[in-house]
Amino acid sequence: LVDDHDVVCMGLKAILANDSRMEVAGEAADGLEAIEQFRILKPDLVLMDLRMPRMGGIEATAKICAEHPSAHVVMLTTFDGDDEIYRALRAGARSYLLKNARAPEFLAALHLVHSGQRYLPKHVSNRIAERTPCSDLTAKELEVLRLLGKGLANREIGEVLGVSENTIKTHLKTIFAKLQVSDRT
Repeated sequence: LVDDHDVVCMGLKAILANDSRMEVAGEAADGLEAIEQFRILKPDLVLMDLRMPRMGGIEATAKICAEHPSAHVVMLTTFDGDDEIYRALRAGARSYLLKNARAPEFLAALHLVHSGQRYLPKHVSNRIAERTPCSDLTAKELEVLRLLGKGLANREIGEVLGVSENTIKTHLKTIFAKLQVSDRT
């Protein structure tokens, strides 16, 4: 359990105590402690708060998942902004739950994530679906993408924008990486 509020941790422990398949292996009050505890305990599942002192949950999740790609992290928070959701999932969280979730949904989500699946409540899925992948592209990358969509070749895009074909190729590599695609088609 990773949360900087004792009352929240106490409540989570009470819910988990009612499930014989769950056991709290350890607790941390911030992201730095979470990373240290993960290295020592190697838990099956991490319940991670989003905003904490010293290091927040997104950064801690990213570091844990970078060291342990098979880590199962559930982000548990009161914040439901699409940017937070997107960043948490991108960092490696397998679920994004709000702290107002009902106990049965909460426990079901934990078991799904523990089994290797992802779980997103419907309203969280809707928030992600509304987010366009182009929102992470710079203005220049969006312009290159717009011209690419019109069917222009790299050389033609470079001519329109007044840059070299190699510069356009560099922009396209970045765009492809951000959009997680392998080629222009």
